[in-house]
Amino acid sequence: MKLSAHLEKLGLPLLEEQLRHPTVAGIARGDLDEAVFRSWLEQDHLYLLDYVRVFSRLAWQAPPAHLGDLVDLAHSTFHDELELHRSLSAEFGADLEGAKAGPACAAYTRFLLDSAADYGDGLAALYPCMWGYSTLGRRLAANPPAEPRYRRWVDTYADPAFAGLTRRCAQMIDEAGIDRDRAERFFLEGMRHELAFWDVPVP
Repeated sequence: MKLSAHLEKLGLPLLEEQLRHPTVAGIARGDLDEAVFRSWLEQDHLYLLDYVRVFSRLAWQAPPAHLGDLVDLAHSTFHDELELHRSLSAEFGADLEGAKAGPACAAYTRFLLDSAADYGDGLAALYPCMWGYSTLGRRLAANPPAEPRYRRWVDTYADPAFAGLTRRCAQMIDEAGIDRDRAERFFLEGMRHELAFWDVPVP
């Protein structure tokens, strides 16, 4: 079994926990309290800015075959995902410029940025976000919410183009020669941060 597939198998129980989380379940139904989603948007905006920095730090270390992949991932995050957040934030009244990172966001981005000091560790640490959101999007799209704003969020992560970026990330993991035990540790810590991130701070 390839390392990326092994990590996905390990992460499934934590992914199922995410699907049961009240925030995710509310998005799936389309009735999540707007204040909760507004707070999530603000936190995720801050998270994604650092996520771009993680890709950029890994690109500096990448073998030539994957330099373009990491540049593409940084570009897609900055221009596509963040554009979705800006669009939704206008509809939910989120304050992206004035947002302050809550404990879960700060802990997660610190973990990712520190992990990215090493190419293999960084790839394993960031994979929970790529694979997790692609999988969540696909699962939620099977019975999408009727509320159009939440439907747009689901459609973004269910998009085959996003799944394609996830597969490119998996290929990098499989080709990096990462120690399996070490990859498991960084991946599972990332999965735990993913789960904690749904507990967004609401004023």
